[in-house]
Amino acid sequence: METTLDSDALFFDYACMKTQQSLEKKYWLMKSEPDVFSIYHLKKDKTTWWEGVRNYQARNFMMNEMSEGDLILFYHSNAAPPGLAGTAVVSKKAMPDKLQFDKKSEYYDAKAFLEKPIWFCVEVKFLSKFIHSKSASLTLEASKYLKGLCFILIMGLLY
Repeated sequence: METTLDSDALFFDYACMKTQQSLEKKYWLMKSEPDVFSIYHLKKDKTTWWEGVRNYQARNFMMNEMSEGDLILFYHSNAAPPGLAGTAVVSKKAMPDKLQFDKKSEYYDAKAFLEKPIWFCVEVKFLSKFIHSKSASLTLEASKYLKGLCFILIMGLLY
């Protein structure tokens, strides 16, 4: 699975991130367009590498902040309506994104070398799919009211 990141769609709350550093697990919100890669795809595949992210800030989060066992809320964007679709977990820490070395990939980076990779990705493992109707979708706006959870938002598209 390949991913892309709309650099304008990356948001994070720095104070929240600093608070989370003291917690054992971190909580992440990752988005995908369901017609490209949905929670159903992740359920079927069981795991996927969050590849193709070409935003330095998101890369740094994956390299330095995301750890095995961190929990993920999987968000369907550009859906009718958009909303939280399920949960996942970071199953493997960041590794070099192999697409940066593949000249045939749209994510190829001529500046990246095996000895000095630029781009990294984490492996994501399916945990659960939320059961909801279109009218009862848990939207990002509604999720702001969840108490005790602090999210760093990494917006990515899976291909």
